[in-house]
Amino acid sequence: MVIGPIWIIFGIFMLISWFIGYQLKSRFRQYSSIPTNYGLSGKEVAEKMLRDHGIYDVKVVSVPGHLTDHYNPANKTVNLSPEVYNGRNVAAAAVAAHECGHAIQHAHAYAFLEMRSTLVPVVSFASQWVQWVLLAGILLLETFPYVMLAGIILFATTTLFSFITLPVEINASQRALVWLTNSGITTSQSYPKAKDALKWAAYTYVVAALASLATLLYYIALFLGRRD
Repeated sequence: MVIGPIWIIFGIFMLISWFIGYQLKSRFRQYSSIPTNYGLSGKEVAEKMLRDHGIYDVKVVSVPGHLTDHYNPANKTVNLSPEVYNGRNVAAAAVAAHECGHAIQHAHAYAFLEMRSTLVPVVSFASQWVQWVLLAGILLLETFPYVMLAGIILFATTTLFSFITLPVEINASQRALVWLTNSGITTSQSYPKAKDALKWAAYTYVVAALASLATLLYYIALFLGRRD
């Protein structure tokens, strides 16, 4: 009775996440066959976007893995997977520009990025303990209900982090798309492809946030209904 509903929630969102992940990889493969204007690689696209925004203290580096692209504000690096770093196509350009969007946010002290960075230590701590505290809370729900409450508070921080991440990711994509158009990297034919690739990438964050919220509400309902 306690465990069943949470597994249903997980199952639903796992299916949705799988579908979106499949679509994202499919779009990436499809748009990897469409060349960019000027034939720039992802590395060159990233470096040009950073220079065009007056940013010279951020390095563009290659990291192993598939779709492992990210911006690291701690050491100011745009980290691109090999297919993006070396790719001379619309998909690579879109991803590289998106990650540079985060570097620009960092340079301009974008509010939501600042909020997310502030929460990182808290979320890191919460992520280490939340599963164990919630498990103990479920087992001790009738005798020590405030253990469950502590778990809910920890889980709430991770949910908040997921929702703060949404505007950070969406804004980075908006910055990327504007620059790709203004710089001529994409054309009227390739721009919709870049936009579509970034749209599916954004969906992964939306689903993660909604899944976290649904799970949080389940635990809250469990806590409030413990005496029913």
